[in-house]
Amino acid sequence: MTELWSPITVGKLKLSHRLAMAPMARSRAFPDGTPGDLSAEYYGQRASLGLLISEGTQPSDDGQGYPNTPGIYTEKHVDGWRRVTDRVHADGGHLFIQLMHAGRMAHNTPHHRQPVAPSAIAPGVKMFTSHGMADIPAPRALGREEIEKTVGDFRIAARAAIKAGADGVEIHGANGYLIHQFFGVNSNLRSDEYGGSFENRARFAIEVADAVADEIGADRTGFRISPGVPLGGINDGQSGPKLYRYLAAELGKLNLAYIHMVHAGNDELLRDIRTIWPNALLVNRPGRPLKNIAADIDAGLADVAPVGTWALANPDLIDRLKRNAPLNEPDKTTFYGGGSHGYTDYPTLKGKS
Repeated sequence: MTELWSPITVGKLKLSHRLAMAPMARSRAFPDGTPGDLSAEYYGQRASLGLLISEGTQPSDDGQGYPNTPGIYTEKHVDGWRRVTDRVHADGGHLFIQLMHAGRMAHNTPHHRQPVAPSAIAPGVKMFTSHGMADIPAPRALGREEIEKTVGDFRIAARAAIKAGADGVEIHGANGYLIHQFFGVNSNLRSDEYGGSFENRARFAIEVADAVADEIGADRTGFRISPGVPLGGINDGQSGPKLYRYLAAELGKLNLAYIHMVHAGNDELLRDIRTIWPNALLVNRPGRPLKNIAADIDAGLADVAPVGTWALANPDLIDRLKRNAPLNEPDKTTFYGGGSHGYTDYPTLKGKS
């Protein structure tokens, strides 16, 4: 793991190693979307991972998909996230807040409005609600002016994130959420400039990235993609690889800090994006054994390896890896919702945090 411990610059950040904390939903914000003191403790405990990417954070009421997810568009949200960023910085880490609009991956219980999407097509999956799992209702298609407003919501949320002390934001264009829904051939049946060709299906993502980078700086802006990942019922179609190559090139023109790729096994596409993309490339391979975490970095295919559940269960993961110490096993029953149990009470080598 020699390359894993070499320094790297990502955007404005100078990092001492090549690991990062991947975004993971934890559903522990207050009902209004404000993160509390437990969230500050949780992220602060994991500051040694260097670059922390927060859980998905909605940029508007319509962006919320399920209960107790954080937001970043009100003054209360800003105050809550300020406590988080202050703690992370005090402990030597950096925080990018992930901006995630759920789109059709939403139940109407959080905000009591019909979900929105590129087209009025339900994903055909269930969603966690305050009353248990439930079928997701059909969304309504966004109008042209609403698309413009949604781009503006991302801009406003990015500005609020920086006001809250975040080092940057990651735009969530993956995992079946709104931006990914524009990519999908089965979720985007539009006949206007946002549908049809892969260039048109990438348009919304590029407009969001352009607006955010213009607002807070490209070197504070990252973008997450998940080519070929069918979460939320999304099918990228045969033109999917062309879309992602085109998207990487267009985002490269904006000079964003990084692309964060969830790699689903298309090694040719990964190599192409590595060639096309000019800046830092974060590659997350779900399910890869931790002992192989540096493989893509050592092969020159990635610059940073974000870690998910192992970081969730091991606040001192960096220390454990360097000392070859045993790891805590993640408790899946406490991943979403609840209090401190399974959130801030995982033991460290130095005792409980």
